[in-house]
Amino acid sequence: MLFRTWEAHAREWPDVATVADHVGVEHLVVTRHALVRQVLADQETFRPDNALDAVTPIPVGALRILTQHGFRLPPTLANNGHPSHPAIRGIVAEALHPRRVEEQRAWLTAVVRGRVGQLTADLDGRPIDVYGELTADLPLLVLARLVALPDAEAAVVKEFTRAALELFWAPVALDRQLALAEIVGRFHAVLREFAKSGPGLAADLRAHAESLDMVVGALFFLLVAGQETTSQFLTLLLHRLTGEPAVLDGLLTGAVAVDDVVEEGLRLVPPIVTWRRVAARDTVLGGTPVARGTSVLLWLARAGRDGSVVPNPDEFRPGQRGSRRHLAFGAGAHRCVGAQLSRMEASVVVAETAPLLRGVEVVRPPWCPDNLSFRMPDAFVVQKG
Repeated sequence: MLFRTWEAHAREWPDVATVADHVGVEHLVVTRHALVRQVLADQETFRPDNALDAVTPIPVGALRILTQHGFRLPPTLANNGHPSHPAIRGIVAEALHPRRVEEQRAWLTAVVRGRVGQLTADLDGRPIDVYGELTADLPLLVLARLVALPDAEAAVVKEFTRAALELFWAPVALDRQLALAEIVGRFHAVLREFAKSGPGLAADLRAHAESLDMVVGALFFLLVAGQETTSQFLTLLLHRLTGEPAVLDGLLTGAVAVDDVVEEGLRLVPPIVTWRRVAARDTVLGGTPVARGTSVLLWLARAGRDGSVVPNPDEFRPGQRGSRRHLAFGAGAHRCVGAQLSRMEASVVVAETAPLLRGVEVVRPPWCPDNLSFRMPDAFVVQKG
């Protein structure tokens, strides 16, 4: 089951349904907000062990490539239901503390304002790619100011993170799996060398993690969850705003709060559409029996459009009742540790970009490939309207 076109069929789904994905694996798909939250909050019954399992089984050839690069990904953050999780999470949470995040606001505002000014001027003569020229690398630049990262060009890091999302969460043909394994394995080797002696967060993780592999795993997931998903969200939200002229007008006049726009965006266009859990024991969910070992697929994006939570679930209405109850960042022990970072970045980008978006014409909307959990939008091209 892939969710690239989930919006077209969202209203047709029951609260709980059993489906098979493209390789025949059955999932129990959960759509109702209350049930999704229930699963996320109950780590004893629904464990995170399968969160990073490859959707398309990785063949021997690709595994050999990963092994040659020393690739190992033990339970560390998102897929870690063991006692080691709270300590590792705590170290990462301290690095992304809201106070430290807020200290980056002025710097980020200056960067975005400069880029938007240049793009506004460029619009007089050519179409612009909002993704490629504004949102693609911004979260990575902010993350690098918060934590020391390996010395690599932004394009190399972006290639790695998008390759990881495709390798582990997309339907992938064999030739493509081999190419993705090379990209992921090559950068994983860079992360491993950095984990051995890197400063800052890497050093803090080394002091507390049970193994070097756990340090690498934490850095691996941080690069994906700490910046790639946010650049995706920024692109999706800005695209959505081009179709909401009343909201843009409200932003420009101050009648609409930037933070309300961000929360409504997280509810309607979250970058992570689904997430997985596995039943640790026989149980019942929403009246449906769930056998031990069942893969439970939580439809986060559909839960955000639950009519029992928001009165106008399909409309972009910043500040409407229930808007902030979305599950874009998950819930429970594994709730996204970078939530405040993503919110801060989005609030700056929305505030600074609203004048640019007012009146533009979309030449090429972002396209999202098939993927179980991530939207992964690409180029977003607009021109002067």
